[in-house]
Amino acid sequence: MKNPYITAILAVTALSFSTGAMAESMSKSEYKTAEKGIKSDYKSAKGRCDAFANNAKDICLAVAKGNEKVAKAELEARYKPSKKAGYEVSVTKAKADYEVAKEKCDDQTGKVKDVCVEEAKAALVNAESDAKAQFKTEKAMIIANEKSSEAHKDATADKRDAGYAVAKEKCDALAGNAKDLCVDKAKMHHGQ
Repeated sequence: MKNPYITAILAVTALSFSTGAMAESMSKSEYKTAEKGIKSDYKSAKGRCDAFANNAKDICLAVAKGNEKVAKAELEARYKPSKKAGYEVSVTKAKADYEVAKEKCDDQTGKVKDVCVEEAKAALVNAESDAKAQFKTEKAMIIANEKSSEAHKDATADKRDAGYAVAKEKCDALAGNAKDLCVDKAKMHHGQ
């Protein structure tokens, strides 16, 4: 079942990725320019959908709208990068894919259509769950890395203090100026 709308969908999809090569850090004016580009790409893609009829047009419009939403989410993630923004991009992509899949199901009838819709819903739930798990995993890794870093700092300080205590004890066997030089050297060597 190769219809001409597949070509249009591929063209719309390709256009949506044309804004993906922007730098991660951008100024407000760069953001506004990119935002205008996304709107322009959407209008163009929507206009190309007028060449289709019936469900092919609906699918084309769903792809165009989905691409616009994903492009906006990606723009936000580049403008204000964060783990949460990355999560939002993943969820937006999942929802856009769902809307397109749902429209494609309209080509079916009866039980086949019902199964198609349920598969689309399942794919949405899977993608959203994966995004949530990834977000929580990254968050947990950051916390774990911070705690690990603290533990390493504490361990280093404990080792340094223990080394200083040993060096100081050795210095106690000396007397006078030799003892003072030994203690100063131990302090310097162990960061005291």
